[in-house]
Amino acid sequence: MSGQRRERALVRPHVVTEGRAHPTRNTLDVATVVLATWAPVTGLSPEKRRVMELCRGGALAVAEVAAHLKLPTSVTKVLLSDLLDSGHIEARAAVRETEVPDQQLLQKVLDGLRALT
Repeated sequence: MSGQRRERALVRPHVVTEGRAHPTRNTLDVATVVLATWAPVTGLSPEKRRVMELCRGGALAVAEVAAHLKLPTSVTKVLLSDLLDSGHIEARAAVRETEVPDQQLLQKVLDGLRALT
């Protein structure tokens, strides 16, 4: 990569995050799922408006948002934390396989509910 291209690559994330290197929250990881609210997008930066467009299409993981924006995950987390703080998006921890209810337990609950009717 040429020197000038390398400088531009370093400057853009700095500009996108308004000079900040860390998000306001440390609750976001690459698997955290984000969803857009219906807050107005007026006054948002182009990158934040793009995040809103992406997330209004459905829930996305932080890593997916970063890939769509073609920005490093660290930069994306700064943008997402700003949007969380302003109420533009909601974040949910990704469901891990160990957190998924047991199929047999769900069947027993369903059978019990059917027995009540």
